[in-house]
Amino acid sequence: MSTDSRTAAKTAEAPPAARPDVPARVGAPLSVLLWCGGTLLLLASVAVAVTIGPARISVPDVWSTVAAHLGFGASDLSPIRDGIIWNLRMPRTLLAAVCGAGLAVCGTVMQSLLRNPLADPFVLGVSSGASTGAVVVVVLGVGGGAVSLSAGAFVGALLSFALVLLLSHTLGGSTDRVVLSGVAAMQLFSALTSFVVMTSADAEQTRGVLFWLLGSLSGVGWSEVALCSAVLAVCLVVCLAHARTLDAFAFGQDAAAALGVNVARTRIVLLCATALLTAALVSAAGAIGFVGLVLPHAARALTGSGHRRLLPVTALAGAIFLVGVDTLARTVLDPQEVPVGVVTALIGVPAFVLVLHRTRSTS
Repeated sequence: MSTDSRTAAKTAEAPPAARPDVPARVGAPLSVLLWCGGTLLLLASVAVAVTIGPARISVPDVWSTVAAHLGFGASDLSPIRDGIIWNLRMPRTLLAAVCGAGLAVCGTVMQSLLRNPLADPFVLGVSSGASTGAVVVVVLGVGGGAVSLSAGAFVGALLSFALVLLLSHTLGGSTDRVVLSGVAAMQLFSALTSFVVMTSADAEQTRGVLFWLLGSLSGVGWSEVALCSAVLAVCLVVCLAHARTLDAFAFGQDAAAALGVNVARTRIVLLCATALLTAALVSAAGAIGFVGLVLPHAARALTGSGHRRLLPVTALAGAIFLVGVDTLARTVLDPQEVPVGVVTALIGVPAFVLVLHRTRSTS
């Protein structure tokens, strides 16, 4: 083993308090408090968000409706109010929570895996590929009506990610090559989307596609919630299983390899997991930016860099954040709805500037 590898291994094995570049780990009691407090805050946020809207609904109404549909007692609400809660507002609010959690987890993993504090779930071009797939289905009518917008977006996202893997493997497979391949795929699919819209879409189609591309949770149902929740659960388990490996990646590929990590296999597994999750979320809700960029930094300030604690806290923070943003987006200009991606950008850009400032200060 080389001198550099020994040094890296010793540094990685040193306790966090002895490493100036890693924040001190929070204790187990504080970590449990963050998880429990975050879970309770998320449940309260979902319940309150469902009550906000033109129809007057209270939090007890929400709980009684949910309990009734889960088989615990009966609800005395009218069928209309019950339908507003269960079929309209609850799926949308839960999907907002799932999307926020998933995007935040993807951002955390990619920032550690690529060793880039400015990486987010869309750096692999997945969002642009999903946009192209959706536009091809809606504008060009591919599938003859048998393929939905979400299915087209999902296929487009997977094709984009496959292109990124092919390009990065051809160019050597290093971290910077993955990022550059993602940027190239992003530009390619963005250009294809613009070309299809400009040459084939009418005014109504252009308006609908543009609204979806900016991020929209309107009109979602329980099928989207179930699919995205299942993908999130699987990918979160995969990422948590690689938590210690992600800690090793914080010191670079050489240090991770010196500690016995199969760098190539781990990178492929985690990149595929994050790409699959991002594709599912984008296909259901469109492109919602800045969640995966900003929330990991906020959670890291609370928990430190240990991914076993960081990933669950980041997921809770992302879920709470996007539930609040979606509620604001659908009510601030009522009855007109603002795309969720617009609101996250308005909030995320100032936070992004702060991240850039911190990155410059610590470099």
